[in-house]
Amino acid sequence: MTAKRAPNSATASKNITKRIQELGDWRGETLAWVRQVIHDADPEIQEEWKWMGTPVWSHDGGVCTGESYKQVVKLTFFRGASLQDPRRLFNSSLEGNTRRAIDIREGEKLNEAAFKKLIRAAVAANSAATRASTSGGRSGRRSPT
Repeated sequence: MTAKRAPNSATASKNITKRIQELGDWRGETLAWVRQVIHDADPEIQEEWKWMGTPVWSHDGGVCTGESYKQVVKLTFFRGASLQDPRRLFNSSLEGNTRRAIDIREGEKLNEAAFKKLIRAAVAANSAATRASTSGGRSGRRSPT
């Protein structure tokens, strides 16, 4: 897998690889699998290392984080509440207005095709928001002066 290089991307990729190796159990295997599927879904995705040790995948803004806890690997989507999730992968942080998360427990398998669709939808939402902000607003119209 080759991550698109942005400032500090190489360092972030190394830190994520190190985190996967340090976990050394099902959480590391899960995080490695998630990472590969994210890159398969969007070859232009960038890896970042934020907030004192959190893997983040970005494309025109944050797509999702990949955190590891004792009992779950948590994937938090920055714009998750606005994404269609017909396979109901989101199973955590459902009460918020913006974010949604997927908690993966030991032995659980994510639907790979549905997960890729969520990644692509998140990238599309980020790209649309970027276009809207550069065209003067969400509607693309400027307010009268």
